[in-house]
Amino acid sequence: MIEAIAFYVFAALVLGSALGVVLSKNIVRSATCLLGTLGGVACLYFVLNANLIAAIQLIVYAGGTLILIVFGVMLTSKSPWMQFTATRGQVVAASVVAVLLAFGLCGVMLGADWSRPAGQLSASPQVREVGTDLLTDYLVPFEAASVLLLVVMIGAAYLARPEK
Repeated sequence: MIEAIAFYVFAALVLGSALGVVLSKNIVRSATCLLGTLGGVACLYFVLNANLIAAIQLIVYAGGTLILIVFGVMLTSKSPWMQFTATRGQVVAASVVAVLLAFGLCGVMLGADWSRPAGQLSASPQVREVGTDLLTDYLVPFEAASVLLLVVMIGAAYLARPEK
C-alpha cells in the first residue's frame, strides 16, 4: 500500500514538473522543473526496485546533462531570466505531436500483457555485468559521450565570450 502511494505521489511530481517545463516562459524555471521531472523519474525507478536505472538516472541525467543544460543556457543567453514565447504554428505542431504520442502510449499500454505477475519477471543483468560491459565492450561509446558533452560545454563558453 505504501509503495502504491509513493508511486502515485512521484508520478504526480513528474507530471507537474513536466507541465512546468512545457508551460514556463522562463528558461531557468523550465530547467528547474526539468530537475524535478528527472528526479521524480529516478524516484519512480527506486519505488519499482530498479536501483541501477535510478542511480544512472540521477547521475547521468539529473546530475550531468541538466547541469550542462543550465550552464549552456547561462553562458549563451544574454540574460538568464529572458522570456521566450512560441509562435502559433509551433504550439499547433507541438500539440499534434503530444496528442499522437499520447495515443501511441495508450495503445501500447492497452496492448501490453499485464497478466504476468511481478514476481515472474525475465532475468535481468546484474549490476556487476552492466559495469563490466560499460568498462570493456562499451568503453569507447561511453567515453565518446563524455567527450561530446565536454565539446558542447567548450562551444557554449566560446559562444559566450565577449566580442573584441
